[in-house]
Amino acid sequence: MEQRHDRIEQAINDRPQTRQTPPAYPRPQFVRQHWLSLDGKWEFAFDDVDQGLRLGWSGGRQLEMSIVVPFPYQTELSGINDKSIHEVVWYAREFTVPQEWESHEVLLHFGAVDYHTVVWLNGHEVGHNRGGHVPFWFNIRPYLHKGVNRLTLRVEDRQDPYQPRGKQSPSGLPHGIDYYCTTGIWQSVWLEPVPPIRIGELKITPHAEESLLELMVYLHAPATGWRLETEVMDGDLVVAREEAHATYAATRFRLKIANPKLWSPGSPHLYDLRVRLFDGDQLLDEVESYAGLRSVKIVDGRVLLNDAPTFLLMVLDQGYWPESYLAAPSDDALRLDVELTKQLGFNAARKHQKIEDPRWLYWCDRLGLLVWGEMANARAWSLEAEERLLAEWERAIRRDYNHPCIITWVPVNESMGFPGLEESHPGQYAFLERIVELTRRLDSTRPVIDNDGWEHTNVTDICAIHDYTPTAEGLRERYKETLAGGPLPAGVWYKNKPLFVLGSEHRGQPVMLTEVGGFLMTPKDIPEEKRDGLYKFYASIENSEELLAKYRDLMEGLASLEFLAGFCYTQLTDVEQEINGLLTYDRKPKFPPEQIAEIHKQLFAVKS
Repeated sequence: MEQRHDRIEQAINDRPQTRQTPPAYPRPQFVRQHWLSLDGKWEFAFDDVDQGLRLGWSGGRQLEMSIVVPFPYQTELSGINDKSIHEVVWYAREFTVPQEWESHEVLLHFGAVDYHTVVWLNGHEVGHNRGGHVPFWFNIRPYLHKGVNRLTLRVEDRQDPYQPRGKQSPSGLPHGIDYYCTTGIWQSVWLEPVPPIRIGELKITPHAEESLLELMVYLHAPATGWRLETEVMDGDLVVAREEAHATYAATRFRLKIANPKLWSPGSPHLYDLRVRLFDGDQLLDEVESYAGLRSVKIVDGRVLLNDAPTFLLMVLDQGYWPESYLAAPSDDALRLDVELTKQLGFNAARKHQKIEDPRWLYWCDRLGLLVWGEMANARAWSLEAEERLLAEWERAIRRDYNHPCIITWVPVNESMGFPGLEESHPGQYAFLERIVELTRRLDSTRPVIDNDGWEHTNVTDICAIHDYTPTAEGLRERYKETLAGGPLPAGVWYKNKPLFVLGSEHRGQPVMLTEVGGFLMTPKDIPEEKRDGLYKFYASIENSEELLAKYRDLMEGLASLEFLAGFCYTQLTDVEQEINGLLTYDRKPKFPPEQIAEIHKQLFAVKS
């Protein structure tokens, strides 16, 4: 433990001030041996009058600026650091494909580009994508030249309230609980050689009660009898193996594991998976992955992990960095956030209004941190906004389905983009039911929260309440009827918004306070002239000693609410003007993390 603590301290002190090209494989749950990163220096240009298409910038024009990918132009690590709004931007770079890839198709991958992207290669339009938080790819083999190739992107990111944007400010400037925008590429860009007949996708479903992993293998190939071989490994030991002839596009395997080791935050055991595709005895393709064997259930108002009641000690994680905003500065930075969260004594993170980089989920899987996966919402409602949200949310669930760390899906937060729910708008109510239905159709193994915070409908699996009552006494007073066996308050702490709408009611779902605390401590080094811009919604305190005392008092109040199944503290780090983190924006603890962990241990050990 001491060695790990020293490593975390060193990681905090060694935070990069300049760009680090992430060396880590960008898709850790679907790994092939060969790939080529295109992160690094690209050409770049603003197109404020939207003339690039008319002037043929896609045909090879040299762009006058340079940028470090995958960092948005608004950030320090991009090398540009321009905070102003530019709604259309262009990227270009040259690359050479390794000679040994000539017999392969070549896939061009983008981890995430915000928001509408058009891609050209050597002057030919390859394709386009709409959606700022999910990956996409193109087969670029038909457009490749021998030798040098020129890749060009046009990205359009309007200040559009109907576009899923999460905590990116609609004005482009930080205000209240909104932050600077992230425009364009913000996750890795990379090339991958693949055979024409190949493995297209894996879907891994754990069945802990049966000690087996269900594996669906989807082929990118005509179904003509290819042979599939699957292996599950515990370290170097093969613990399950099956093979089958693939006569359909999808083949199911049920891999039984003797003496299984379950995955949990305290023991995050992972099994390695290997899938091979053969034509007779000829190996066509090979993919590696991993899985955790665990179950998630809701029984009698409690969350059960591996059939054991589990009290969720969550922290709200915005996933922003001062030097790079939504883009993680490095893989080490992603790992550090997970380690710090665990060091603070939390067993779960609510990743807030962001579909996080898969590398962060990898570290949650590897190190043992439960996760609520949450969509970035729009700010206004229309039928088009609904379709945009649904389309991107479906892709996010498909991307992240295999991660054992994720135990809950949250498609909507605080009615963001649905302002009519309080007035019982039937169309918006119907949409909440629709998005929950879609989520369950894609994943029937995890609970779904329809609308985290307030204005729930009957379809929610968890009653998630946002309550910033700052004291234990205030919490006990607010919920005294509930503690006496009565119902939950009809209205929540914020503006007395209704907890349920349109005749819906609490029907025994687990009750959690999924935003609490938010104690604001103004850093001493902030000049007086800048203090007026700080967000002052939350209870304000003077120093770390007072922060710790207020935190303990709040935790004592939460521990006394016997009906609670968990809580989520706001928040892990300061972000821009919202300085209510347990850590500063650059990840410095405001007091020893072990002190918070000890409070959790003293008050919630029995519940957990």
